[in-house]
Amino acid sequence: MDFITSTYNLELLILSFVVSVFGSFTALQLAIRIPIADARVLGFWVIAAGIALGGGGIWSMHFIGMLAMKTSFELQFDLVPTLLSFVLAIVFVSVGLVVAGRDLLGEASLVLGGIIAGLGVSSMHYLGMYALSIPATISYDLLIVGLSVVIGVVASIVALWLAFNLRGAVQGFGSAILMGVAVCGMHYTGMYAATMKPDDNIIIPVSKSFSGFWLASTVSLITIG
Repeated sequence: MDFITSTYNLELLILSFVVSVFGSFTALQLAIRIPIADARVLGFWVIAAGIALGGGGIWSMHFIGMLAMKTSFELQFDLVPTLLSFVLAIVFVSVGLVVAGRDLLGEASLVLGGIIAGLGVSSMHYLGMYALSIPATISYDLLIVGLSVVIGVVASIVALWLAFNLRGAVQGFGSAILMGVAVCGMHYTGMYAATMKPDDNIIIPVSKSFSGFWLASTVSLITIG
């Protein structure tokens, strides 16, 4: 059978970037309080920023980007790995923000924090891809997969450096755009690395999956929240 060549709905593709930038801006505005936060409220700022970036800027962007992909079949998703990808993104980003923001390792803190956050973006993406429940097999070009991870890590490092070293609306927006580039660049490079081959022998377990319509509704609620 023919391989699937991905095309995208332009409006949803643009929306995925806007959502990523918006979530990143909100998260980074919260994250600038991490370096000066009292120990009693530090957890609140870390979790709030982690949810805004991991849940809003990364997880929501990923699934909007997935729904933007045009296929000959309906995209469905396994519930457990989809939820795990949500938690994974928040945990990685929260750890990266606290390492970078609290300067836990001196001069290496921002780099390590960016690496952790970038790996969170990448891990969330490929776990989200694993959650796909479709009548097709998916294979990957490992070189492009590696490139996608590098994009996510490098852009995350730069974004965190800007967020914790510069102040002002312009700088904050610039950091958010860079983080949006990190997330979207990683996502769409990762999608380019994937090849889907239709397989009629694959049976989709309906009881364990849900449709893109319900996912879109969930993503919208998380993004608005």
